[in-house]
Amino acid sequence: MRRVVITGLGGVSALGIGVPALWEGLAAGRSGVRRVTVCDTDLLTNPIAAEVPSFDPAAYLTPDQLLLCDRYAAFAMAAASEAWNEAGLDLSDEERERAGVLIGTGMGGVTRQDEAYRLLYEKKATRFHPFTIPRVMYNAAASHISMKFRLEGPTLCISTACASASHAIGEAAELIRGGRADVMVAGGADAPIAPGVVKAWESMRVLAPCGDDPAAACRPFSADRQGLVLGEGAGVVILEERERAVRRGAVIHGELAGYGATADAAHITAPGVDAPARAIRQALAQAGVEPAQVDYVNAHGTATRLNDTTETQIIKRVFGDHARKLAISSTKSMHGHMMGASGAIELLATLMAIERGIVPPTANYRQPDPECDLDYVPNQAREMKVDVAISNSFAFGGLNAVLAIRRA
Repeated sequence: MRRVVITGLGGVSALGIGVPALWEGLAAGRSGVRRVTVCDTDLLTNPIAAEVPSFDPAAYLTPDQLLLCDRYAAFAMAAASEAWNEAGLDLSDEERERAGVLIGTGMGGVTRQDEAYRLLYEKKATRFHPFTIPRVMYNAAASHISMKFRLEGPTLCISTACASASHAIGEAAELIRGGRADVMVAGGADAPIAPGVVKAWESMRVLAPCGDDPAAACRPFSADRQGLVLGEGAGVVILEERERAVRRGAVIHGELAGYGATADAAHITAPGVDAPARAIRQALAQAGVEPAQVDYVNAHGTATRLNDTTETQIIKRVFGDHARKLAISSTKSMHGHMMGASGAIELLATLMAIERGIVPPTANYRQPDPECDLDYVPNQAREMKVDVAISNSFAFGGLNAVLAIRRA
């Protein structure tokens, strides 16, 4: 079986544009949650989110692309450009036929869709912009990336709620392992901060209240946690077949050694324990790693009551006594819940932890919870050697994805 390595990293998040800004914020334990400015908040009960600051899509898109792209696709293009440039790829025409794109998104072009519906229902518009469909379609980001870099191999979009990016990256790796591609641009993007979307989340009663300090609203695993905070952005990695990357002298950030994907097949919103545990075991088995060899877990960690207690049970079930030796953190406490982009941003955090020897913290951790009684690296980053790590993504619909990363 061919091995898959990661040779390029790109990220756009509330902590800044680019992977260096992301890592600086994570290592410092800094929250990117603030009051919403990118849309009208008059109707919002919880007008806070982890917005991407000072993002200018014109810096990453041509004028023609600007006409065609929703905010989420612009994020994906920015992250893909950073990853591509960092990887230093220069493909021949023949190689482009074996290079593809797989981008996950939970919501697609909802900012443009929200604008269109407001025109229809508020302004009684009789005609939409002719590019409305290309703007809102879920595969827009993957298609624009394939055209930008002239990649003619497998190009797909996956939408599995907040596991979208992890599924996309895992399935892209499988395409390389199976010999159908040699290079894949993979990740996820979402821009869900639109009035209609936020109101829909408010109706589920899972959003953290604004409070006096928006930056402290998201508190995963803390006993006083009150819910998730929506985020936006994109994460993209370049995956390559290992021997190819070695031959060209690429910088290898880590090996995507294992991938697990399962379904709870039980409840549309409540997470299970058995199927997520099985996804972790699948990822470790493919990687050839024993549970006791894992050093760090980047948790799904949404800061909802049920998710965090359930994920703690999942980790205990898989790792047994070793669970208490694991460093576990939820970086959503800083970049928010980025929906379909979350798994990609969290993979970037995991790779940086391995490369830098620093595990990012769970910010805003205030009170121990008897039901969440593991080591969640509270509030301060921790220097430690990380050789093997996993990143968990457990989505609505009971769809689970786990990525296992090994030091290159």
